[in-house]
Amino acid sequence: MTAPSSARIYRGTPRNLARLARLLRAGELVAVPTETVYGLAANALDARACARIFTAKGRPASDPLIVHIHSLAQLAEVAEPNAAALRLAAKFWPGALTLVLPKKAAVPGIVSAGLPSVAVRMPSHPLFRRLLKLAGVPLAAPSANPFGYVSPTSAAHVRAGLGKKIRHILDGGPCTIGLESTIVDLRHPRAPRLLRPGAVTQAQLERVLGRPVRPAGQAAAKPAAAQLAPGLLARHYSPRTPVVLHQKLSTTAARRGPVDEAWVFLAKPRTLTAKNIFWLDAQGRLPGVARRLFHVLRLLDGMKFTRLHVELAPGAGLATAINDRLRRAAAK
Repeated sequence: MTAPSSARIYRGTPRNLARLARLLRAGELVAVPTETVYGLAANALDARACARIFTAKGRPASDPLIVHIHSLAQLAEVAEPNAAALRLAAKFWPGALTLVLPKKAAVPGIVSAGLPSVAVRMPSHPLFRRLLKLAGVPLAAPSANPFGYVSPTSAAHVRAGLGKKIRHILDGGPCTIGLESTIVDLRHPRAPRLLRPGAVTQAQLERVLGRPVRPAGQAAAKPAAAQLAPGLLARHYSPRTPVVLHQKLSTTAARRGPVDEAWVFLAKPRTLTAKNIFWLDAQGRLPGVARRLFHVLRLLDGMKFTRLHVELAPGAGLATAINDRLRRAAAK
């Protein structure tokens, strides 16, 4: 099947949603909006359809997919939930939380990198939820971008990266969170592990579970071995331009630095204006920083700077997720 010169972007009309749902049931790929980042969706119970995701993205088979469900009733179709999982689902679903659980036989091995577990999420984006309901099947969907590159947070980002590899993109507007979901390993509910930080924080998880949630160990350097969940590689979410991280950016250093290097502050500098000075949120508020992070990295990657200097976020919570993405983007 030959892909078009540029994928079609669909508005979220009832007619378009019904058509896209039919295409998904027939094994086609559809890029979809979520509250986190845009995903590239296929019928999660169709191994051939899911294989097309890996081909379109250039994604290694060792990196599993997240299965998206519309209702809690669907959870038992794809995974074996436990009391801890149901507690978190009651609090955070629909939302930006992915749970890793033992998988059911209905989920093809290609979805889980051949492992006996599966990552599951119930998204909150209203347009994606309508599509999930109409499709009537769970949808596997990693980020809708070439593997390893900066995640897309708009339909335009998807078309720029995968427009010649896929046919259909559902436009749901800019992503409201802008970072991938939090991933928690609950295969052993008495020893939960935080595999990937996100908008749902470690502290929030611990309050609901009533026990510590320990962070996962060192990131995998290479995508050779099967990963338990996506987003665990040391280098990921990476622009082509080298990224240098700073605990705190200095306006003096930015003023004196080379003009072919970009300087990205968390908040808008009060006294510094130049064509190579950028910021993520006018006031430096972390939700705004997270929402614009990938957009700004993509923007600067197309401006032919030789290096991107980026300021790390202070504190914990959402700052942990922001810094996780930045450290993977800057990894060699």
